[in-house]
Amino acid sequence: MDWLQLIFLSLVQGLTEFLPISSSAHLVLPAQLTDWPDQGLAFDVGVHFGTLLAVVAYFRSELWGMANGALRYPLHREYNADLDLMLKLALATLPVVIVGFLAKDWVETHLRTVPVIACTTILFALALWFADRQPGNSEQPRWSDAGLIGLAQVLALVPGTSRSGITITAALLLGMSRTGAARFSFLLAIPTIAGAQLLLTLDLVEAGTQQGIRDLLAGAVIAGISAYLCIHYFIALVERTGMLPYVVYRLLLGGFLLLIYYG
Repeated sequence: MDWLQLIFLSLVQGLTEFLPISSSAHLVLPAQLTDWPDQGLAFDVGVHFGTLLAVVAYFRSELWGMANGALRYPLHREYNADLDLMLKLALATLPVVIVGFLAKDWVETHLRTVPVIACTTILFALALWFADRQPGNSEQPRWSDAGLIGLAQVLALVPGTSRSGITITAALLLGMSRTGAARFSFLLAIPTIAGAQLLLTLDLVEAGTQQGIRDLLAGAVIAGISAYLCIHYFIALVERTGMLPYVVYRLLLGGFLLLIYYG
């Protein structure tokens, strides 16, 4: 990759990982719609590592609280809100771990296509719009909510769905506020991205790579900084803006993809 492609794709990963518009679709499409070469597995590992560091840094206080809650329970038999949140996140992560492990190769072989991305982009834009029409007021999910959000997250294995988009949609439908839905979705990204990162790294070790360490570090830094800013401003503005801007963007993107593919 040249520097223009590296910077562009790193920014795309950082900005789209946490917005409800599908980062996987935006990373797949440039190589399919332009003469740019595929960025390669090593680059995907690098930029995903950057976004993982960003969300960990942003939610460092919550993560510290959950770690402290996990330590206090065996020592003092104290079940607090931090431990409760950690266990709900673990429950919500379980479905995508199981299905992702079993279906990863099939998804990459059959579903990383422009028509699939176009259709899921439009379909789940409409779902997000419907869910956003009547947001609730709950800031934390119930146990049943966590399980259902986790099941919904499985759909994000299909490119174009958007992991954050489908989990926010599910959380809104279950009565959570926009801010509560966004925060739970972003916290849920930590174990999900970490698990995907592990699988990508194992694939990378098996395949080997010729990509330079400088490119990987640059991609990780650019993706990490842009992702951190994206999380901050999304949470700060989501109650005011709602999901309509992302719904409109997804509909336009999906329509454009269908037009160039079938036109």
